[in-house]
Amino acid sequence: MIHGESHKISRSGWLRAAVLGANDGIVSTASLLTGVAAANSSPHSILLAGVAGVVAGAMSMATGEYVSVSSQADTERAAIAEEQAELEENYQAETHELASIYVHRGLSRELAHEVATALMKHDALDAHTRDELGISDTSSARPLQAALFSAGSFTLGAVIPFAAALLLQGIAGIVIAALLALIILGAVAARAGGAPVLRSVIRVSFWSSLAMALSGVTGALFGHFAG
Repeated sequence: MIHGESHKISRSGWLRAAVLGANDGIVSTASLLTGVAAANSSPHSILLAGVAGVVAGAMSMATGEYVSVSSQADTERAAIAEEQAELEENYQAETHELASIYVHRGLSRELAHEVATALMKHDALDAHTRDELGISDTSSARPLQAALFSAGSFTLGAVIPFAAALLLQGIAGIVIAALLALIILGAVAARAGGAPVLRSVIRVSFWSSLAMALSGVTGALFGHFAG
């Protein structure tokens, strides 16, 4: 019988990148526009700053995600290569090592050794990669996927406060639009990941409001002293 269960943890890789990108797109763009608007800038300057912020932010998210996740992937490949060398050097010792892992997880020594031996015969490297190194298809690093999801979701998130600045032309409209989008994003992300919705919404609303408030105060002070 085929095991047909589907768990939400399988979404963790792309969901993390997408939520991070969208959240950053909304917060950073709204904060930027709020700060520029609070400095008594012209509507043209505010929109120009918004365009620059969207493009720079999307490229920054894509680059940052690709570099960081690529580093993780390099580390994983190095660890797997090291494990492969150890298997070729001392297969029996690696079998005992795998069995000891199963003993610590609750199996008897006899059953642990039997399971380790069977898994080693089936695919020794896969067994050690999964159970010793903790690397699986769910958790393995995918740099390009993370970069594309982050850049795309950042752009989609940034469009919301930018559209508010374009249509409403006021700090209040930018902040309200951003907070509503963040509340929806937090709720959808929590539901998709199986996490508590209210906790996610409160967390994203509080920190995002703080970021926009500090940006607004900074912009107002700069506008006051510069003027």
